[in-house]
Amino acid sequence: MTLRKGYVQVYTGNGKGKTTAALGLGLRAVGRGLKVLMIQFMKNRGYGEHEVAERLAPEFCIVPVGKPYLIAKEGELDAKTRRELAGEVVVFPPGQPPAEVLKWVAEGITRAEDALTQRQADVIILDEICVAADFGLVTEADVLRLIDIKPDDVELVMTGRHAFDGLIERADLVTEMKEIKHYYTKGVTARRGIES
Repeated sequence: MTLRKGYVQVYTGNGKGKTTAALGLGLRAVGRGLKVLMIQFMKNRGYGEHEVAERLAPEFCIVPVGKPYLIAKEGELDAKTRRELAGEVVVFPPGQPPAEVLKWVAEGITRAEDALTQRQADVIILDEICVAADFGLVTEADVLRLIDIKPDDVELVMTGRHAFDGLIERADLVTEMKEIKHYYTKGVTARRGIES
């Protein structure tokens, strides 16, 4: 099966569920005989979806970009969180990301360009690419160029907080996840199998 027409979808907003929605779409696509590639720009291999993707390969492939670190701007994490995440987080001043992080993201963009131009999948998900753009790790022009090179019969899904206006304007579908209430505010950390 192939798509007659592929669209550009964006899942953004401060609420939980952007990656989960993209994964659900990917699972549905595989169930209908489509091939799915997810490139994760801000996540490591520590998530449950990586284990299930191994079982669904080669129809569902997930490619994390870079090393297994959380990336944060200076001032985003309190001292306690930084201590808890020591060795697992790269913190940098706004607008001054480390060269190594820029290299990882550039490799992810190249991987996305190759996937699109070579039509490596029917559904291509660029997870957290909006966050990468918000952090200044990739330019808005780079993100929009991916839309320009998208084949007509490929669905392109982009996720992450802070989708920029130009992306929202170019997308065919934009869903904003709005946080109304979250148990994180009561100190509940990411739970294995639910958030990770």
